[in-house]
Parts: sequence; C-alpha cells; structure tokens
Amino acid sequence: SLVMRKSTLFLLGLLPLIAIGAQQTDVVIYGGTSAAIVAAVQVKKMGKSVIVVSPDRHLGGLSSGGLGWTDTGNKAVIGGLAREFYHRIWKHYDEDGSWRQQSKDEYGNKGQGTPAIDGDERTMWIFEPHAAEGVFEDFVRDYEIEVVRDAWLDRGPDGVTVEDGRITEFRTLDGTIYRGKIFMDATYEGDLISAADIDTRVGRESKETYGEDWNGVQIGVLHHGHHFDAIPNQQRIDPYVIPGDPSSGVLPRISAAHPGEKHAGDHKVQAYCFRMCLTNDPTNRIPFSRPDNYDPSQYELLVRIFDAGWRETFQKFDPIPNHKTDTNNHGPMSSDNIGMNYNYPEGSYAERRAIFKEHEDYQKGWLYFIATDPRVPTEVQAEMNTWGLPKDEFTDNGNWSHQLYIREARRMVGDFVMTENELLQRSPTPKPIGMGSYTLDSHNVQRYITPEGYVQNEGDIGVKCKPYQIAYGSLVPQKEQCENLFAPVCVSSSHIAFGSIRMEPVFMILGQSAATAACFAIDDNIPVQDVDYEKLRQRLLADGQVLSH
Repeated sequence: SLVMRKSTLFLLGLLPLIAIGAQQTDVVIYGGTSAAIVAAVQVKKMGKSVIVVSPDRHLGGLSSGGLGWTDTGNKAVIGGLAREFYHRIWKHYDEDGSWRQQSKDEYGNKGQGTPAIDGDERTMWIFEPHAAEGVFEDFVRDYEIEVVRDAWLDRGPDGVTVEDGRITEFRTLDGTIYRGKIFMDATYEGDLISAADIDTRVGRESKETYGEDWNGVQIGVLHHGHHFDAIPNQQRIDPYVIPGDPSSGVLPRISAAHPGEKHAGDHKVQAYCFRMCLTNDPTNRIPFSRPDNYDPSQYELLVRIFDAGWRETFQKFDPIPNHKTDTNNHGPMSSDNIGMNYNYPEGSYAERRAIFKEHEDYQKGWLYFIATDPRVPTEVQAEMNTWGLPKDEFTDNGNWSHQLYIREARRMVGDFVMTENELLQRSPTPKPIGMGSYTLDSHNVQRYITPEGYVQNEGDIGVKCKPYQIAYGSLVPQKEQCENLFAPVCVSSSHIAFGSIRMEPVFMILGQSAATAACFAIDDNIPVQDVDYEKLRQRLLADGQVLSH
C-alpha cells in the first residue's frame, strides 16, 4: 500500500548514509541563533549527534547581538536550558572581574519591574553582548558541539533534497553536503523551511483569516508612544518637502501609498533595527562618526518632530552593566527603519545584504545627525554627544552589532497555527511544549500620509496577555509536506501571535522542546508529527520546562 511504502521509505531514510564530502549526523541544525545552540545542547544531553550549520560567525543571534534588556514577560514560565542560560549570565556577573567600568553595587537592581539580578534565583536577565556570546561559546565547548560557521544554505533549486516527504540533505554555498535524520531550521528567516517547499507566510493576515482583532492593518490604533500623536499637544506634522504643497514631493522615510483598509491583510513586515549597545563612559567611548552614504536630508522629518517640541530621544537607552545600554526604538522617528524591509524575508542574499547595509547607514546616520546637525535642539545634541560606541563590544565589526533585529520574516504554516485566540486564552492550546507571556507586540509596519494630509505611523500594537501555552504542532510542518523538520524560531503562528512568541527566551524554550522531540522521533523511527506527546511532556517536565502556570 502507499502508506506502507511511505513508512518503509521513512525507515530506510533513517539508515546511515555515507558520501564523500558529506557530513552525516542525527540532527542537523541550520542557524546560529539562541534557539540553535540550546537545541544542540539538548540533543547532546540526550545522547545523539548534532551539527550546527551557522551562516553567522557569532553565535546567539539577537541575544548576543545587542538585545541585552531581555523581554521576559513573566519569568516564572522560563525554565529548562533557557533558565540555565540566564543562570550562566548570573555566574558571569557574580565574578568581580566582569565589572570593568562599573561596580555591581553601583549598577544595582535595575530591571523591567523586577530586578535585573535575581540573587535568590541565581539568574540575571540584563547583560552585555559579549557576556551573552561567551555563554553560548561555553555551551558549545562544554557539550562538544560541532559548529560550522559562515556556512550559507544554497537556496537554489538543488540546495535542499526532499524525497518522499523527508529532507535527506542540504548543501551550503561552498558545496558541503549535510545529511541527517532530523533537520531543524533555527534561523530568523526560515530559509531551510522555504527551500524545502514547506508552506510559509510573510506579512499580516486579515482579521477574517483566523478571527483575530489585532491582525491586519491597524489604522488609528495607537498603543505605544511610537506615533505622531505622541508629539506635544498632538501637533500635526506635514509630510511634504514644502509644507502644504503636495507637488513639492514627499519627505524621505514616508510612503505616499495608501496604507490599506483596516484589518486587511498585507505582505508588509514590522520594522527592523539594530539594538544598539552604547556607552557614556569616556574611557570606553568611541564618538559617533559620519557613516557611509550619509545624507542629512533623510532626517528632515526628525527636525520637524523636534521643532514641535518632542524630547524623548533617550527614553529607551536602557541600562545594562558597565555603563552601557541596550538602546531600542522609541518615538515617531527613531532607530526603527519603518517600511524599508519588506523585501528582506524572501530576498536573495545580495538583496538582504543591501537592506542590512541600508539599515546600518540609516541608524548610524540617525545618531550622527542628532550629534552634529545644527538644527537639532542644543540640549538633545549635548546629551547625544555624551554617548558613543563601546570599545569593548563587537570588536571585529567596528564596534557595531553584527545582528540586525529581524523581528519577523517568514513564518511556517504548520501542523497547528498559533493565533491571538490561543494567546488570549479564548481557545485551548493542544499539546503544549512551552510557554510565552510577553505582550502581543508588533512594531510599526508603515509610515503613511493620512487623508487629512499629515504623517502617521501604523502597525504598532501592544496587547497584554497572561502566560499562555505554545502548541507542539506549531513547531512542525503539515505532515504531507515534510516529516522530519522542526522550526523553533519561524514557528507556525499568525503575525500578531508571533509578536509575543518572538522573544529570545521563548526561542530557547522552543529549541529545547524541538530537540527533545527530534530525539524521540529518531528513537521510534517515526515522523515528527507522530511523537508520543505524553512521553515528550514527561521528559520536558523532567528537564525543567514549564508547561502550565
């Protein structure tokens, strides 16, 4: 029968394959993110072989790329290897030698509602980029994980081989072939998923797609201070080069296109930025320099925002140890490069490099403009000039982060799709394998011109939720599409559900759970969709994962 033939081929596919120039392991993980490294640790703990094939030279993704002000939500639902990561951060900062520019006592208990340093729980949630990268490297060393760096998937038609519903191998651009029993896409972009012809989604679903209130275009919804109504007295900002004259053209960084009807779906993604690590310690500070392709006219809109009295430039210079920051977007025109990333998720490597460079130039230009342009308010400029790049971070990349914040790219359309209905607990979550708790959070998607002729941002959403469960089915494809792949980062979820799931601690949680299931699928010679949930649940609980709250 067809079922027997498919089952036999699946079993044969698990037999060792030998080829010259090919790497063969139990689990092949593509990506260098926090989820990738945690998943590899779990595979090794369960006695299986694993290789991490990373397009990045640096491990940890955003966790080591500047996002040191961890978006934790409710810390009680962060368990397992994710909590061990933050325990190892605590151990790093428990050493006096880790406090080079600042004393531990001076830093104090700075954090998001709860202390950054949880002494009783021996965890620390806020940290410098190099400290996080050191922990990931320690994981690799301690568990003897094989990592191939700067290894890029061949995304061409022959880059991934799929036979009878299973990935058998993939090839990187240098010609190396990687074969395994189970594959895992732990990238932010979902390239392996896409190259294997597994269904993915880019952009926002309509309200009708999954019956969600907070998906689709959100015209008129202003949840945070990252919009133009946040300007004092709600002064309106004119979008035209010559105010009041549409024929003069539109200022840079504003779209003249119609934003779409409210709740309609689109293919636009929330804004990217670099999470900037800055310092105001004169002994460790490199002043902001004129970036490549600097054009002060790109920031004309910012001048009008300042002229209207807005003064919150430094609101999200969040303090991390040693007089440094994790600086995030804040306000109507900040570090988020709104509307300039739509082609990134499915772009070629060359197209992505161009978008990456454009984001770097924009953001460095934003800093340099505020620090030097005479039109910037003197008090804002004076404060910006107390800041600079730290000499001891990102030392091989001009002291600038190597990781662009890919807040959202492709999302798998898998065996189960997580939506706001599960996160807000309107609908039950089947087979939970981890938890999230952060706000349903999307950054702005577009900057447009209102019918009244003023500038406005759209897409920034923040809806609080209680701790919620994440379904096993969101980690695996639809069975008819692929039987041996996991996606702990580009999980199967709607845009707005991903807005909460996309936090770094959750990616680590999902990486561990996916790795555990991968080992069971190998042991039992079964498709990943058929893993015995009760056996998986018991092992996850035994390993410290939190599945209910």
